[in-house]
Amino acid sequence: MASFRYSAKDKMGRTVAGLLDSQDEKSLVELLRKQDLVIVSVREEKKKEKFWLPVDFGIRVRLSELVLFSRQLATMIESGIPLVQALEILTEQIEHHVFKGVVGMVKKDVAAGLSFHDSLAKHPRVFSPLFVSMVKAGESSGALDDIMDRLASYLEKTDSLIRKVKSALSYPIMVTLMAIGITLTMILKIVPAFKSIYADFGGQLPLPTLILIGISDLFVHYFFIWISVFFVTMFLLIRFLRTEKGTLLFDKLKLHLPVFGPILRKVAISKFCRTLATLVKSGVPILTALEIVGKTAGNKIIERAVDKVRISIREGENITDPLMRTRVFPPLVVRMISVGEQTGELEKMLTKIADFYDDQIDAAVQSLTSLIEPLVIGFLGLIIGSIVICMFMPIFQLASLVGKA
Repeated sequence: MASFRYSAKDKMGRTVAGLLDSQDEKSLVELLRKQDLVIVSVREEKKKEKFWLPVDFGIRVRLSELVLFSRQLATMIESGIPLVQALEILTEQIEHHVFKGVVGMVKKDVAAGLSFHDSLAKHPRVFSPLFVSMVKAGESSGALDDIMDRLASYLEKTDSLIRKVKSALSYPIMVTLMAIGITLTMILKIVPAFKSIYADFGGQLPLPTLILIGISDLFVHYFFIWISVFFVTMFLLIRFLRTEKGTLLFDKLKLHLPVFGPILRKVAISKFCRTLATLVKSGVPILTALEIVGKTAGNKIIERAVDKVRISIREGENITDPLMRTRVFPPLVVRMISVGEQTGELEKMLTKIADFYDDQIDAAVQSLTSLIEPLVIGFLGLIIGSIVICMFMPIFQLASLVGKA
């Protein structure tokens, strides 16, 4: 794509000049004529292209960046600032280098005549199908500012939901890793030191102490083998989880976990309802909306269930019956969606369901955090305390023998 500097006259006879990117001079001339401009001159501009770091390196943009981008773009469009100029302003002030590059490329594509949603669709790692479809609906209805503001609200709630789940999981994971580290240190360093001390004493050691020393010997003598087995197992497990069957199995397991399963199921239902409500309210057709919701569900079980619902609706059914048949969504959710469908206020009912489950998630996370802290501390004390008792049992026996003597 080349850059062209042009000069033209508008309807009022005023001179309009600027720099635009286009495939060739002919495409640029056609674009300018569509804007009712009389072309005076067009010449190709030789310039050094700025380097934009592509997003295909796997670097993802945070939701908070997308929220700010959507909110600011909505404000600018509502204020009457042209889209290309608004994107240029946003490009200058974005700090995230990857996102800055992407918005810069989107601005170039829009300036060259490509639609906004098509420009966004060229960067799927940053702008999801949900984002692109809503922008497309906003462009079609002429309410792009309202759609961008709605997108920002949706992304804010999604980001808040993700942070709640992470906060619930981070503490037990951190303490568990700490327990594993302390246990390994004791088995690899402290137990062997006690073993050499007990070897000088002679006599028969208690059975728990012998078992602990045996475990310590296995880890010390075959440490690198254990490490190799661990990393190979993790590598194979990750490879398996990336397959269709592995992902399906893991997602099913997540929904049936003893403590975290109900929370993850509520998160999935809340995300489904809020995403579908946002899309329906934005004017996206129900079949397209369900396809997007399935792809952005984050869980293969939910995705398959939504796909079955979409197929049933395409064949003439309502949304309620196929939702009930999936057995993924609770009866309360299905009945509320049925009421919303019958009254013609599906998006309002979906939003109420999402808000209800968000409150449920808040309460579950708070109770889980208060419950899991003593459980994890107790587990940590049990593991480390058992090791300490096993190490000191011979000393206790020796003390009792001395006392008897």
